[in-house]
Amino acid sequence: MTAGVAERTTSGLEYLQQIARGEIAGVPIGDTLGFRLVEVERGRVALLGNPDRRSYNLIGTVHGGWAAAILDSALALATLSTLEPSQAFTTVDIRINYLRPITVESGEIRAEGRVLQGGRRLAYCEAKLTDSAGKLLAHGTGSCLIFPRE
Repeated sequence: MTAGVAERTTSGLEYLQQIARGEIAGVPIGDTLGFRLVEVERGRVALLGNPDRRSYNLIGTVHGGWAAAILDSALALATLSTLEPSQAFTTVDIRINYLRPITVESGEIRAEGRVLQGGRRLAYCEAKLTDSAGKLLAHGTGSCLIFPRE
C-alpha cells in the first residue's frame, strides 16, 4: 500500500501522474465505485469508469450519486493538478445537470474535469460525463477551496 494524498510530498501534478502511471494507488472511492484516473495534465484530468448493476436505482438506471461521485472526483483532481506541495484543497460546492440516463449498456464512462479559473484561494472547475459513443450524460460545475497544508 502506498501513501495517501495527506502524505503527498510532490506537486499535485506529479502525484496524479504517478497514479495515472500505476506507480501508486488510485483514488480509494474509485476502487469502490469502479473508476480510475487515466489522464492528467496541469488543470485537466480524465477518469474512466464502468458502473455495474450494483450502482442501479429502483428505476433501472445508474444512481445519480455514482455520476456525482465521478464528476466531483474529476473536478477535485483537476484542482489538485494545479497545486504545489505546500497546498491542500477541498470541494466547496458542486452543481450537476443530468442529461441522459446511464445504464450498463452505456459502456465505459469518461469523466473529464478541468479548472476554468484558478486563484490563490479558489478554483472554479467543470466536468463532463460522456458514454462510450461520446454522448454527453451529465455536466457539473463546482469550486474547490485552496489552503496551506498543515
